[in-house]
Amino acid sequence: MTDRPNGLTYAQAGVDIDAGNALVERIKPLAKSTRRPGAEASLGGFGALFDLKAAGYDDPLLVTTTDGVGTKLKVAIETGIHDTVGIDLVAMCVNDLLAQGAEPLMFLDYYATGKLDVDAAAAVVAGIAEGCRQAGCALVGGETAEMPGMYAEGDYDMAGFCVGAVDRDKVLPRFDRQKAGDILVGLGSSGPHSNGYSLVRRIVERSGLAWDAPAPFAEGQMLAQALLAPTRIYIKTVLPHLKAGRVSGLAHITGGGLIENPPRAIAPGLAARFDWDAWSPPQVFEWLQQVGGVSDLEMRRTFNCGVGLMLIVDPRDLAEVLEGLVRADEDAFVIGELATA
Repeated sequence: MTDRPNGLTYAQAGVDIDAGNALVERIKPLAKSTRRPGAEASLGGFGALFDLKAAGYDDPLLVTTTDGVGTKLKVAIETGIHDTVGIDLVAMCVNDLLAQGAEPLMFLDYYATGKLDVDAAAAVVAGIAEGCRQAGCALVGGETAEMPGMYAEGDYDMAGFCVGAVDRDKVLPRFDRQKAGDILVGLGSSGPHSNGYSLVRRIVERSGLAWDAPAPFAEGQMLAQALLAPTRIYIKTVLPHLKAGRVSGLAHITGGGLIENPPRAIAPGLAARFDWDAWSPPQVFEWLQQVGGVSDLEMRRTFNCGVGLMLIVDPRDLAEVLEGLVRADEDAFVIGELATA
């Protein structure tokens, strides 16, 4: 090809290939730290391989999920706190896998921005690697896209993709096993997790508080830190109960809250009957409701209201499930039961 001394370069168009390469080198050790049986978690190829036999599966079904973090990212971008939203990204995908009874095996991320800030992107990926370690899945690759003109200065967006596996006879939900009187067990959330942040940000605006103001509901934290508390990852505490067949249905309480998500895990002819006084949500929800003047119904269909995961358990297995979860340092409590619809 002929050199053109006055020709444009990709860098002049706004894309810095060297910065992208620098980011890859920064995150290679992070990916390596997530290695697990079946995956070497090395970066640089065009695809990733996973050995299901090495992971201990003989007749598995593969399950895939994808999700993002939503406008919670705006809080991270506006405050420069980038190290936890990666955990959120992993959590939103791997907790969904649990709803099918599946174990997360490998994770990929997509990170898009107008101009690549290597430090910010590396902080995000460090959070992703931490989420993968918490979930026991391998970070096997991803894509970083620098797209000038698509995003405002400093903005970025990301999506996560996860592949899991479940033995054929352990797929959830098990509608055939569910019946009226089965117990609904809630697992405590760390706060809003990664849902409802368009409303959260409007409420913060109404409050008049700056992001660096002390959080009225979390002693010793500034408001942004408290609202960026990462989504809890429930894999290691819940998966043993799924594999033992003690759970017939599971709902990850995300967008749609406790109104929209539970029916997806419940057999036709049955419905969740909640005891709304059975648990005390984190104080952030009371603050959001009071400052925003949000109705109970709107809270319940927007936020998780303190319940990050809902399990459906036969009363005969309840004691064993609760004791096992509490022993694993999970905040687990009865929130209601199944009833005839």
